Amino acid sequence: MTDWLGPQDIREWFRRLFGLRPMLLMLLISIIFILELRFDWIERALGAYLVSTNEARPESGAIWEKGKQTLNARKTLEQIVTDRQAIQREARGATTFNQIAANVSAGQGVMLSGDRFRSLYLNLPREVAREIISPYELLGIAGQGQWRRTYFEKAGGGLTVYLLDADNRVLRQLKIAPNVLAYFERQEIAAVEALEDLPFFENRIYAAERFFNALKEFPEEVRRSMLPQPEHLLNTPGQIMRVGISDEAVSGFIELGFEIINGSQRKVVLIKGHEWAVWRLRTYLEEKKSSAHRTVEPKENRTSQ
Repeated sequence: MTDWLGPQDIREWFRRLFGLRPMLLMLLISIIFILELRFDWIERALGAYLVSTNEARPESGAIWEKGKQTLNARKTLEQIVTDRQAIQREARGATTFNQIAANVSAGQGVMLSGDRFRSLYLNLPREVAREIISPYELLGIAGQGQWRRTYFEKAGGGLTVYLLDADNRVLRQLKIAPNVLAYFERQEIAAVEALEDLPFFENRIYAAERFFNALKEFPEEVRRSMLPQPEHLLNTPGQIMRVGISDEAVSGFIELGFEIINGSQRKVVLIKGHEWAVWRLRTYLEEKKSSAHRTVEPKENRTSQ
């Protein structure tokens, strides 16, 4: 019969403490504790239960919020890294500074090697390249052997370029103005098929024969300023049919458009000439046009008489 009364003396305390049932209970508790320390079965069982009921429990509480923030931060970081890698790939494949500027957002930048900058620089017309940096100054920087990489940063519609050494110290800072980038953008419009597709040539389109006859009337040094890259046209297959002269001057230069037919294909190639020289050529063409009209008019009057 169970004794529900409290122990009356020390002997009763010991009898109850070291009896069979208390000892078995303590042994059972000890075994459970040892097994838990050895196999972590309580945590495993509890974890399995929580996993099995996870979908049914609401996503609320500090732990859930912390997990969501961590997940969102990880996704954002992955997106940033992916975007940066995409920008780097686009920049490495760029053939003009305008393509680099088009793929870089305001306040962002992209890193290229010094050799890549030199390649892009050397692809520019000489007159445009000097707008960015003198070739002699660039040669001096390259000759010192410290220039390792180039950082492009989008700023105010243009590009800021930093020539860096191996420790990312700035050797020279350059500015590529928005109007120079606008010229690069115009150069890439050569996919159009006719001069009429480009509004800045409106009413200033001349037959190729007339244009080149006028060009022959000027000295060689002036022609170099009117048409700085004749080799580019010589390397383009096909027959030049018409030439357009823009009335918009960009950074001291005016564009010339050459409409070329090659078999069944037609395209326009853009070349940039010095503003002062192109205006002389255009003035000469217009004067010849006016004088031709004056010469024809008396013949028409005589016929009518």
